[in-house]
Amino acid sequence: MSSVASVHSLWTVAAGAPGKIPGPHIEYAQLSPTLIVLGAAVIGVLIEAFVPRAARYYSQLLLSLVALAAAFAAVIGLAAGGFGSSKAHIAAMGAIAVDGPALFLQGTILLVSLIAVFTFAERRLDPAAHGKRVDSFAAEPAAVPGGAAEQAAVKAGFTTTEVFPILLFAVGGMLVFPAANDLLTLFVALEVFSLPLYILCALARRQRLLSQEAAVKYFLLGAFSSAFLLFGVALLYGYAGTVTYAGIAEVVSDGAKQIDPALAGTMGNDALLLIGGALVLMGLLFKVGAVPFHMWTPDVYQGAPTPVTGFMAAATKVAAFGALLRLLYVVLPGLRWDWRPVMWGVAIITMLGGAIVAITQTDIKRLLAYSSIAHAGFILAGVIATSEDGVSSVLFYLGAYSFVTLGAFAVVTLVRDAGGEATQLSKWAGLGRRSPLVAAVFAVFLLAFAGIPLTSGFAGKFAVFKAAAQSGAGWLVVVGVISSAIAAFFYIRVIVLMFFNEPKADGPTVAVPSPLTTTAIAVGVTATLVLGLAPQYFLDLAGQAGVFVR
Repeated sequence: MSSVASVHSLWTVAAGAPGKIPGPHIEYAQLSPTLIVLGAAVIGVLIEAFVPRAARYYSQLLLSLVALAAAFAAVIGLAAGGFGSSKAHIAAMGAIAVDGPALFLQGTILLVSLIAVFTFAERRLDPAAHGKRVDSFAAEPAAVPGGAAEQAAVKAGFTTTEVFPILLFAVGGMLVFPAANDLLTLFVALEVFSLPLYILCALARRQRLLSQEAAVKYFLLGAFSSAFLLFGVALLYGYAGTVTYAGIAEVVSDGAKQIDPALAGTMGNDALLLIGGALVLMGLLFKVGAVPFHMWTPDVYQGAPTPVTGFMAAATKVAAFGALLRLLYVVLPGLRWDWRPVMWGVAIITMLGGAIVAITQTDIKRLLAYSSIAHAGFILAGVIATSEDGVSSVLFYLGAYSFVTLGAFAVVTLVRDAGGEATQLSKWAGLGRRSPLVAAVFAVFLLAFAGIPLTSGFAGKFAVFKAAAQSGAGWLVVVGVISSAIAAFFYIRVIVLMFFNEPKADGPTVAVPSPLTTTAIAVGVTATLVLGLAPQYFLDLAGQAGVFVR
């Protein structure tokens, strides 16, 4: 009884002693891009609850655009203030890195998301339903597809404006993901951006069942990958006694200087390090869409609403590669001789697998999905370089690729038949004669994907292959060039189909978009040509942003 009393007195003494629990020190100004986006997402949820249905669409669209533009301005302000170079440091009690790669990737994600909002808001492509304009998203997502509740919602002209705050939550998670500086922050950011994406994939207005199947596949496989990542985090903590990147890197390189008595039995155990590192890497390679963790990609790209596919294909890759770079360059540089051979193998089968399987595809969205897998392989060649040039080439490639991808999927939304989007490749025959401008724009994007000179794709591929070759990965570059040649075949096949085949009598029509989608496509084309014709400024920018803070 006396022992219980003494413990109780300890509790009361501890609670009564002022100033014993230090408050966290958070640099709000340096975290402002993320805070602005997440704050706007919360306001978006409140708009759904309190604003009349008729006013929600314009309120959400304005809020999303203002928030993303303000967050991008905050990133520019931080970069101009030297936080990408001389003032780079670890913020938020060691949880978030504010440095060149983080700011470059956050700026790219915010620009991509800003353009993606335009495609989300498009309401002129589908014919009006019961006198009301409709978008790509289900009128009543919670209703059974084809059921009475859904039909009533369509008749009433409902639209799902919740997609805007869901998008903002996903963007908030993506901003933290490449900047995370400890493994728990990495995991939380992964879940914050993955869960909204699972929901967005299930919201297609047409082909509801295919959309819901895509979302379930993505959710189940994503849950598996998250479990792998979390198990890897646990093993790395057992190995190093800390979850901070710098702490793990120190134990990897020097061994534990001050061994925690509670963890003395496991700290420094290389088996934990190798298995834990491999599991965390697996979780990140899943998000990147690298072979053999790519199985979700074609089904999800095909089933999700096309604006969501474009956003996901562009922004998720940027965030995931940013996190992968930080893990390999900051946490595991001491394990370079262990992870480089594995990454060689993953890069080679990803480049070849994506390019070869894409040849057999008959659906344009599945073709672009396998194309994105091949591009993940090309970007991995830059990751493997393990040099500053490697980091800057990957940053440039991610920026260039994301705009091409967004533009390409925005064009896919325009080609329509009675059932909605006409994604079967056979239906694109003769598109160049029906709508020369749309076919020409799509051809520009396909040539950029193929890496033809004077497009951003060529500048990006040249940068990553050069960095890989300089680091001694010459054979990887040879495989990359062969894969590019295979990939060029199916891109050019689509161009031939559009311009040199007769259009079918029952072929699809090209919808006239509103200024929103037109702007998204115009930005994609402009970025593709500018980064292809005059890439040096942007390569220099990526070069200045290529140093991680440790």
